[in-house]
Amino acid sequence: MSNDNFPILIAEDDAVTRMLLEKTLIKAGHEVVSVENGQKAFDLLKESFFPIILTDWMMPEMDGLELCRAIRQKENPGYVFIVLLTAKDSQEDLISGLEAGADEYLTKPFNKAELIARLNTGRRFLEQERALRQANEKIRILSITDPLTGCSNRGCLNARLPQEIQRAGRYNRPLSIVMCDIDHFKKVNDTYGHQAGDLVLKEFSKRLKDSIRDKVDMLARYGGEEFLVTLPETDLDGALHLSERLRRVISEKNFDVGTKKIKVTASFGVAGFDSGNAGDEISFDTLINHADKYLYQAKNEGRNRVVGGRLGV
Repeated sequence: MSNDNFPILIAEDDAVTRMLLEKTLIKAGHEVVSVENGQKAFDLLKESFFPIILTDWMMPEMDGLELCRAIRQKENPGYVFIVLLTAKDSQEDLISGLEAGADEYLTKPFNKAELIARLNTGRRFLEQERALRQANEKIRILSITDPLTGCSNRGCLNARLPQEIQRAGRYNRPLSIVMCDIDHFKKVNDTYGHQAGDLVLKEFSKRLKDSIRDKVDMLARYGGEEFLVTLPETDLDGALHLSERLRRVISEKNFDVGTKKIKVTASFGVAGFDSGNAGDEISFDTLINHADKYLYQAKNEGRNRVVGGRLGV
């Protein structure tokens, strides 16, 4: 991993020492930004993230210990590895520095080889911390993703939809959901096999996802062949229009299942509320139950159709 992935912020009030630190670190391949006191370092950290900070202890406005404490109290996008540069070398002073949040210390006048060694220790720590965060993010994504289709799973829906309902109610904004179910899906499995059924589910999900707004709308697998689309900032008319488009996206183009092409249709139940007619009675269960009711109405009326209604009126 390149040193450039871990830019260093120097906080040092002595101009000669600051220049010497800059030259040493730049020569070692580091990207370096320097300021003359802790307050300027902390202000800069609010604008740009620096995973490594080399700070002097004694500085005007905000000293090194105050800077350490401020950084540890601040929410950062990743860990900040702090090296405290100080002329104080008593055990009591060093313990104070570590208790304030420093990870390493370096006594003045600093030795160049020791400085690089301390920073390499920090870089190895940050590499491990970054790998752990990436692994945790993969686990988090897996925990909210349907393994077959790659869309959100039921657990993610159960967490996100109540948040969207609450947000819509608080800001008096419209919200709609679309529940869709593949027509006669059991017949697909019985006729062509479960692998063919899985191919249909994956292609079905892809067509829906490609037809909704990225990072705004949410597609979740609700059950076996049931999917649910959450549509923030969308009133019932807009949701009905989208659902009709989704219905055509599914029905107008055949699905490939191995060497065969088959026709697949779906039924859609739409429920939504607009600003001003939601009321306090709108809940997760209320919205889901209405969409489910309209979905079964669509199936009872012949399938491959859209049925919907507005809540609160």
